[in-house]
Amino acid sequence: MLFHVRMDVNIPRDLPASEAAEIIAKEKAYSQALQESGKWRHIWRIAGQYANYSLFDVKDNAELHELLTGLPLFRFMKIEVTPLLRHPSSIRTDDT
Repeated sequence: MLFHVRMDVNIPRDLPASEAAEIIAKEKAYSQALQESGKWRHIWRIAGQYANYSLFDVKDNAELHELLTGLPLFRFMKIEVTPLLRHPSSIRTDDT
Protein backbone atom coordinates (compact mmCIF):
# COMPACT_ATOMS: atom_id res chain seq x y z
CA MET A 1 0.00 0.00 0.00
CA LEU A 2 1.14 3.51 -0.75
CA PHE A 3 0.90 6.26 1.85
CA HIS A 4 1.55 9.99 1.54
CA VAL A 5 2.97 11.19 4.86
CA ARG A 6 3.65 14.72 6.04
CA MET A 7 6.03 15.02 8.98
CA ASP A 8 6.51 18.30 10.85
CA VAL A 9 9.39 18.28 13.33
CA ASN A 10 9.49 20.48 16.44
CA ILE A 11 12.57 19.78 18.54
CA PRO A 12 12.32 21.62 21.88
CA ARG A 13 14.73 24.54 22.16
CA ASP A 14 15.78 23.40 25.62
CA LEU A 15 16.96 19.98 24.39
CA PRO A 16 20.75 19.92 24.72
CA ALA A 17 22.44 20.39 21.34
CA SER A 18 24.49 17.20 21.74
CA GLU A 19 21.34 15.15 22.42
CA ALA A 20 19.54 16.71 19.45
CA ALA A 21 22.52 16.00 17.17
CA GLU A 22 22.60 12.36 18.29
CA ILE A 23 18.86 11.89 17.65
CA ILE A 24 19.13 13.56 14.23
CA ALA A 25 22.04 11.28 13.25
CA LYS A 26 20.03 8.20 14.28
CA GLU A 27 17.03 9.53 12.33
CA LYS A 28 19.12 9.94 9.17
CA ALA A 29 20.53 6.40 9.41
CA TYR A 30 17.07 4.90 10.09
CA SER A 31 15.39 6.79 7.23
CA GLN A 32 18.15 5.94 4.77
CA ALA A 33 17.91 2.24 5.67
CA LEU A 34 14.16 2.37 5.02
CA GLN A 35 14.80 4.13 1.70
CA GLU A 36 17.31 1.47 0.69
CA SER A 37 14.75 -1.23 1.54
CA GLY A 38 12.18 0.41 -0.76
CA LYS A 39 9.66 0.98 2.04
CA TRP A 40 10.35 4.75 2.14
CA ARG A 41 10.14 5.45 -1.59
CA HIS A 42 10.52 9.23 -1.66
CA ILE A 43 11.25 12.11 0.71
CA TRP A 44 11.01 15.82 -0.10
CA ARG A 45 11.85 18.70 2.23
CA ILE A 46 9.23 21.45 2.47
CA ALA A 47 11.04 24.72 1.75
CA GLY A 48 11.44 26.99 4.77
CA GLN A 49 10.13 24.44 7.27
CA TYR A 50 11.53 21.58 9.32
CA ALA A 51 9.08 19.27 7.58
CA ASN A 52 8.85 16.78 4.75
CA TYR A 53 6.47 15.01 2.42
CA SER A 54 7.23 11.32 2.04
CA LEU A 55 5.86 8.36 0.13
CA PHE A 56 5.87 4.96 1.85
CA ASP A 57 5.24 1.60 0.17
CA VAL A 58 4.39 -0.90 2.90
CA LYS A 59 2.21 -3.96 3.46
CA ASP A 60 -0.50 -2.27 5.53
CA ASN A 61 -1.43 0.37 8.13
CA ALA A 62 0.19 -1.63 10.91
CA GLU A 63 3.57 -1.75 9.15
CA LEU A 64 3.45 1.98 8.45
CA HIS A 65 2.60 2.66 12.10
CA GLU A 66 5.54 0.51 13.22
CA LEU A 67 7.97 2.32 10.91
CA LEU A 68 6.76 5.80 11.88
CA THR A 69 6.78 5.15 15.61
CA GLY A 70 10.30 3.77 15.21
CA LEU A 71 11.59 7.13 13.98
CA PRO A 72 14.03 8.57 16.53
CA LEU A 73 12.39 11.99 16.09
CA PHE A 74 8.85 10.56 16.40
CA ARG A 75 8.23 12.13 19.83
CA PHE A 76 8.92 15.56 18.31
CA MET A 77 6.72 15.11 15.22
CA LYS A 78 3.25 15.91 14.06
CA ILE A 79 2.42 13.34 11.38
CA GLU A 80 -0.43 13.29 8.86
CA VAL A 81 -1.03 10.12 6.83
CA THR A 82 -3.06 9.77 3.62
CA PRO A 83 -3.56 6.30 2.08
CA LEU A 84 -3.17 6.32 -1.71
CA LEU A 85 -4.68 4.16 -4.46
CA ARG A 86 -3.66 3.92 -8.08
CA HIS A 87 -5.84 6.21 -10.18
CA PRO A 88 -7.71 4.39 -12.97
CA SER A 89 -6.60 7.04 -15.50
CA SER A 90 -2.91 6.68 -14.67
CA ILE A 91 -0.71 5.53 -17.55
CA ARG A 92 2.10 4.48 -15.15
CA THR A 93 2.47 0.73 -14.85
CA ASP A 94 5.10 0.74 -12.11
CA ASP A 95 2.89 2.07 -9.31
CA THR A 96 0.75 -0.22 -7.23
